[in-house]
Amino acid sequence: MQIWMTLVLALQLLSALAMIGLVLIQHGKGADMGASFGSGASGSLFGATGSANFLSRSTAACATVFFVSTLALALMSNAGSNRAANSGGTVLDRPAAAASAAVPATAPALPSGVPMPAATTRTEPAAAPAAASAPAAAASQ
Repeated sequence: MQIWMTLVLALQLLSALAMIGLVLIQHGKGADMGASFGSGASGSLFGATGSANFLSRSTAACATVFFVSTLALALMSNAGSNRAANSGGTVLDRPAAAASAAVPATAPALPSGVPMPAATTRTEPAAAPAAASAPAAAASQ
């Protein structure tokens, strides 16, 4: 199954790149006005209007290949996830993760549902011994 997904993904990328190139090559609606005054489009390989039909049909073919490969990738991905699932139910039918067990029941909750931090007692740092403060006092004089 993995080989098929890789092949379809490669086909999708190639069709996307080809479609981008074909869209960039095509002339806009305003380019037709210049072509009618003899800008050299009639001397092209496909004729005056042949290139527009060829490019637009090629772009449509690449778009079709792109959409079909996208649908195939989605179906293969969905089929792979169904095999990996334990139960036949949806995500909503499965039990919730153990995230609710991490919050202790005694912690009060804020209105948003976020638990408040536990109350801590603030202790003052111990007073420094007098010997340690004496050199600092002498150095400042």
